[in-house]
Amino acid sequence: MTPDIPTTEAIDEQFSEIDRMPTEALARLMNRADSTVPLAVGQRSADIARLVDAAVPGLRSGGRLVYAGAGTAGRLGVLDASECPPTFNTAPGEVVGLIAGGERAIVSAVEGAEDDSAAGGQAIVALDIGPSDTVVGISASGTTPYAVGAVEEAAKRGATTGGVVCNRGSRLAAVAAHAIEVIVGPELVAGSTRLKAGTAQKLVLNMISTMSMVRLGKTYGNLMVDVQSTNTKLKERVRRIVQTVTDAEDSEVETAVEAADGSAKVAILMILAGVDAPRAREELDRDAGVLRAALGRLVRSHS
Repeated sequence: MTPDIPTTEAIDEQFSEIDRMPTEALARLMNRADSTVPLAVGQRSADIARLVDAAVPGLRSGGRLVYAGAGTAGRLGVLDASECPPTFNTAPGEVVGLIAGGERAIVSAVEGAEDDSAAGGQAIVALDIGPSDTVVGISASGTTPYAVGAVEEAAKRGATTGGVVCNRGSRLAAVAAHAIEVIVGPELVAGSTRLKAGTAQKLVLNMISTMSMVRLGKTYGNLMVDVQSTNTKLKERVRRIVQTVTDAEDSEVETAVEAADGSAKVAILMILAGVDAPRAREELDRDAGVLRAALGRLVRSHS
């Protein structure tokens, strides 16, 4: 008896003539196929929210968010992790992307790396993962041994665990406490999970990291108040954010941002609470860096 073929490996007859199609028709077909992905992700919103809610208490106490995957899935984890420091000013190592085969695998295939479940577990041991950490395995098939090994070892160590997969009933979903099964169906190019499955994984990782950072107070409303002002574009963004929140004059914004060493949070608190930069930093530290909490407390104390 032939075993069931995972949906990510199935062949869809509607795509069987793509090599004979005019290029624009192919573009339209591919776009229609891709348009189904956000709907599939949306069906798993409750699962994603449960993982985030489980992760945040540990992250708030100094825990880490760790992704583990191979190939496309591993690269997406590395990408999401690498974007958190400039966007949310996360500390080095606060969000980590583990990829089977190590850094070389980010740009080149490493033969057999994804099949090494022991290596996935060893990577978790090397990070000294514990109960305050969250480890999310990523695998389109849900069977990648590296990702499964990482999540299994993390679970043994008491970490919060998640699994982002694109098939039902997979091994990774079974070993993860929070399974996120985004079923996107067969790919335009059969088995090429860098397509719909990769897009789904990227969307889910965006949600996991962004929602976690929102819960940790890394935004004020939808403003990136923890953004690092490391280049001209980002310095201008910090000024716009401070201006938007405070409605202060340009000169006052400029002075506050300079005194705050480019920190939007500190500058905003300086202007709205009427305190200097050291006091603003002190007050933010009291509220774990959450601007809304610090601002509310200072405003109440002055009223």
